[in-house]
Amino acid sequence: MPLTFDRHRRLRQTAALRAMVRETHLRVEDLIYPLFVVEGSGIKREVPSMPGVYHLSLDRLSEEVDDIAKLGIPAVMVFGVPNEKDEVGSQAYCETGIVQRAIRQIKAEHKDLVVIADTCLCEYTSHGHCGVVENEQVLNDPSLELLVKTAVSQAQAGADIIAPSNMMDGFVAAIRRGLDEAGFEYVPIMSYAIKYASAFYGPFRDAANSAPQFGDRKTYQMDPANRLEAFREAESDVKEGADFLMVKPALAYMDIIRDIKNRFPLPLAAYNVSGEYAMVKAAAQNGWIDEKAVVMEMLTGMKRAGADLIITYFAKDVARWLAE
Repeated sequence: MPLTFDRHRRLRQTAALRAMVRETHLRVEDLIYPLFVVEGSGIKREVPSMPGVYHLSLDRLSEEVDDIAKLGIPAVMVFGVPNEKDEVGSQAYCETGIVQRAIRQIKAEHKDLVVIADTCLCEYTSHGHCGVVENEQVLNDPSLELLVKTAVSQAQAGADIIAPSNMMDGFVAAIRRGLDEAGFEYVPIMSYAIKYASAFYGPFRDAANSAPQFGDRKTYQMDPANRLEAFREAESDVKEGADFLMVKPALAYMDIIRDIKNRFPLPLAAYNVSGEYAMVKAAAQNGWIDEKAVVMEMLTGMKRAGADLIITYFAKDVARWLAE
């Protein structure tokens, strides 16, 4: 009697067949590229722990943004590294702050490029925490007032999307009200709704010069062991008026990406963070992995898990690979 079984391999026989039945597609339109803008002039300085990622002064920013636009990447996320920091992060909401000037410049040169402003205080505070600190405690409600000022100043500069990353309770509600009252009711909020207190952020803190000067961020960022808590965080932000949700980091939290996508109808971003980037780069430089193959598999996995958008330092490389 002949064996009877399913022949799944029939649809894998050629590259054309495999492409026809491919379920998940990574597109250049899915990518968001982070930028680190610094004070000064003539600066294009590589971040030591993030090969290929640079600190850029405003006079070197244009060439970078031109390259991003030519590659078809639709959006950038702007982070600022100011020269001066203080206890309340006043450069975060200063009209002439580094991020505000960068946003104006980018929008003047590329009006169709979507500019996302990271809205936080940690790069701007002398203590490195994401809010107001008193007796080494991060105060929630006073921090909201400064975050609202920051968001409004970024919208005034021309930001298309406000992306608050601070994980203070009520941050979406406060920023939504502040934007609406300032006449920016049509500026959407991309909430870092599920942001874990992760060990994968190390290289970013080098890039943004934002390491806490005492303690850690575990009292406001999420415990990596928690899943159900992510639902509560996302639900709060949806009720408060978020237009996008985000899961950060991505690689170790694929289950959370899928869970959030299954439960909430908003567009979902995944942040492929600095530690994930640095690990791949280091292994590739040692010849241990095929960088292109690993990156494409990793980002496709994020899309398959449910991400609509991916914030990634690989965006320029991926755009080139997709164009091949």
